[in-house]
Amino acid sequence: MSLNEQALEIIRIAEESGVRSNFFFVTTFKRYQVQLNILTGLERDLKDGGTLVQKEYVKGRKNLYANPAIAEYNRTADSANKTVSTLMKIIREFSNEDGDGDGGDDLLKYINGEVDE
Repeated sequence: MSLNEQALEIIRIAEESGVRSNFFFVTTFKRYQVQLNILTGLERDLKDGGTLVQKEYVKGRKNLYANPAIAEYNRTADSANKTVSTLMKIIREFSNEDGDGDGGDDLLKYINGEVDE
């Protein structure tokens, strides 16, 4: 299952459980999707450009430097990890508030890989 298909499945389960109507879930999930797209682009840039880039100075001297995309990738990955932690917290809290034991439980099970696809 592709990342896009998994995201659609998460949205479907979120809709069924009611967490999809939670403003913070919706905005945080969208932010996470953007971060994943940025990471995909940075991965492509690193694959195409390599881990080292060459800079040429005024006098024609060339030096090798670490590709700046590496630092951006690491920063974005760190932010995405924090965003997913926030998402999980929102889902858990929603599940606990629901009271009937359902709510976000199915969503948590799917995210944790406990449900057959």
